[in-house]
Amino acid sequence: MAATLQGKTVAFLVAPEGVEQIELTSPWKAVQEAGGTPRLVSTRPGRVQAYHHLDKADTFEVHDVAGEVSAGHYDALVLPGGVANPDILRTDRDAVAFAKAFFDAGKPVAAICHGPWTLVEAGVVRNRTLTSWPSLRTDIVNAGGNWVDEEVRICTAGRNVLITSRRPDDLRAFEGALTTEFAKGPRATAPA
Repeated sequence: MAATLQGKTVAFLVAPEGVEQIELTSPWKAVQEAGGTPRLVSTRPGRVQAYHHLDKADTFEVHDVAGEVSAGHYDALVLPGGVANPDILRTDRDAVAFAKAFFDAGKPVAAICHGPWTLVEAGVVRNRTLTSWPSLRTDIVNAGGNWVDEEVRICTAGRNVLITSRRPDDLRAFEGALTTEFAKGPRATAPA
């Protein structure tokens, strides 16, 4: 039986510019197909500019602004990649606080490619095992995380479930893991 996200709202946190389009749109569609409601959260209102690697792609309407909503409004968080996207997010205090709040609340988080950069800045990767685009390995290790080169990694070692993948080629595994884990919801007993 497929995981259902009926009645669940999933935040997709992206910068105003630089998100890798397929890493936004493909998991977004997976959440919708599982019955969930995706919401686009950014650091300012308006539209975000997505990219196909280094080329401009489509724009998408922002639903919510990170500094105006809390993790309490959502059941889970997705952090798509793209090099510029998380690099911009990790310098925005509201975006970092928004991402960290999901960990504090024990809510599931999924990040792909360069997406974990925001988590490094939020200080939530210590003692966690995760994967990412290979160039983030040193940042993750320096932040106290354990980096692995795997298609998808589900880490339950912390207060919440953390799902990570390396690149767009891993999207199918990433989406399967995130819909399954998001359907379970927050951890009942979240260890500190």
